[in-house]
Amino acid sequence: MKRILDPKQMQKFEFHLRDEERSAATIEKYMRDVRFFLSYIRENEITKQTVLDYKSKLGESYAVSSANSMIAAMNCFLRFCGWHDLCVKQFKMQREVYCSEEKELTRAEYVRLLGAANTKHNERLNLIIQTICGTGIRVSELQYITVEALHSGEAIVNCKGKNRRVFIVPELKKKLLRYVKERGIGTGTVFVTRNGKAVSRNSIWKDMKALCEQANVSPSKVFPHNLRHLFARTFYGIEKDIAKLADILGHASINTTRIYIVTTGAEHKRKMEHMRLII
Repeated sequence: MKRILDPKQMQKFEFHLRDEERSAATIEKYMRDVRFFLSYIRENEITKQTVLDYKSKLGESYAVSSANSMIAAMNCFLRFCGWHDLCVKQFKMQREVYCSEEKELTRAEYVRLLGAANTKHNERLNLIIQTICGTGIRVSELQYITVEALHSGEAIVNCKGKNRRVFIVPELKKKLLRYVKERGIGTGTVFVTRNGKAVSRNSIWKDMKALCEQANVSPSKVFPHNLRHLFARTFYGIEKDIAKLADILGHASINTTRIYIVTTGAEHKRKMEHMRLII
């Protein structure tokens, strides 16, 4: 039996992802990746060989992690269509022990970004950066930082069908309560536009990039999710409890959390030098 895509399948697939309570960001990415796959297939029959050829193309054009995420989206779509036999394995990837210095955001750079936001008189951005980095939440979870959450000292975050408690430390709580009072925000989400809508992910990303030059921080390090990584490394540096960190970050697997605490290796290098085993 030939596997020819019915155009209505895409819409049904999107509804399926929503029924599974996937996050908005995940749905957006899966739909984008599947459209890319279908643009490769065009209107031809989908066979195991065409899927393998597509996988090969991804391997030549993308980093392993990116290629694997696109294969995951494609496999999810193929399973939804009932074509389980067309699914392919992801590329094998060795876990990185260290990350590149061009990617790791340091605490000093984080402080400089906050200073740059202040210089630009962008208090909202300053507090958004502190909120993400001070709680470890995803940028998509900022909507759960509400006035009500500030008063209780914790936010209940719903992500991927699971709820978790996010504590708001007293110093951050004090800053945000002052912020909402000055702006007359009496209820609901703290970080909103003039129209009362939640600040978008793209707007936060763009505003953060605008701080790079003044803060003297490489743009490759400046994006909301890297603040979550800084939170993870800082917490782990103090507690050394990866299971607890996984719970705080909302990870289903500790293997995901391991990615967050990878460092450049500079600390390990210093420790090795202090071992003095080279006589």
